[in-house]
Amino acid sequence: MTSIGTGYDLSNSVFSPDGRNFQVEYAVKAVENGTTSIGIKCNDGVVFAVEKLITSKLLVPQKNVKIQVVDRHIGCVYSGLIPDGRHLVNRGREEAASFKKLYNTPIPIPAFADRLGQYVQAHTLYNSVRPFGVSTIFGGVDKNGAHLYMLEPSGSYWGYKGAATGKGRQSAKAELEKLVDQHPQGLTAREAVKQAARIIYLAHEDNKEKDFELEISWCSLSETNGLHKFVKGDLLQEAIDFAQKELNGDDDDAEGDSDNIMSSDDENAPVATNANATTDQEGDIHLE
Repeated sequence: MTSIGTGYDLSNSVFSPDGRNFQVEYAVKAVENGTTSIGIKCNDGVVFAVEKLITSKLLVPQKNVKIQVVDRHIGCVYSGLIPDGRHLVNRGREEAASFKKLYNTPIPIPAFADRLGQYVQAHTLYNSVRPFGVSTIFGGVDKNGAHLYMLEPSGSYWGYKGAATGKGRQSAKAELEKLVDQHPQGLTAREAVKQAARIIYLAHEDNKEKDFELEISWCSLSETNGLHKFVKGDLLQEAIDFAQKELNGDDDDAEGDSDNIMSSDDENAPVATNANATTDQEGDIHLE
């Protein structure tokens, strides 16, 4: 089947003959064009980080916040259409406040994920609304420990050890998978903050012609007493320094490998025995 809707994308309540909902797929495209956002589940909490592109020199630094506080123990970050993300955050706050008023206890994060997922999924059922053009990563800590979820435009949500969305999601996911393999016992909250900064800087390499701001928050039993707070001051600067050092270290290794390859080629290059003979040699070295 063609990837073009051919009439089946006029309403988000209509499926194509091969079972696709094109309006939801278009919403996913909006997410893929957004800035990179990640979440990491650590031993006793979660860490969020986002790449905020500086689209104008007139923007005031640190004013246009993308990481949001949903409840005292829940934070979130999103990629995609910013107004859609803000609306979804406000809806999440309403759900958390409603649960607290009814049951006189903070909402458990799995219950929060279920409520918000149903709300997003309802926007894929009716002709009068459209799907949300955001993927939201949210989580925090409750009496059952740390939780991290990612909610997609279709209304599907899954629990993760590490989640990434946005334009740099592929490289970010690869790094998150490495972290899970290298640290089977999990990371401390402070280690997760440094790794989150490193991953955002690495994902930004695909879009490095544009400047960006790094925004990080965390919710940890040991570091924030179970409250969602922004990472600021010395710890944020330490994480940025760590990320830049790791990124520059990888660049130095790549340059070293390139020098070794070129030296090897020079040693094996043919030597002209005739004074009038010339040897032309062309080659491209690609480092992966």
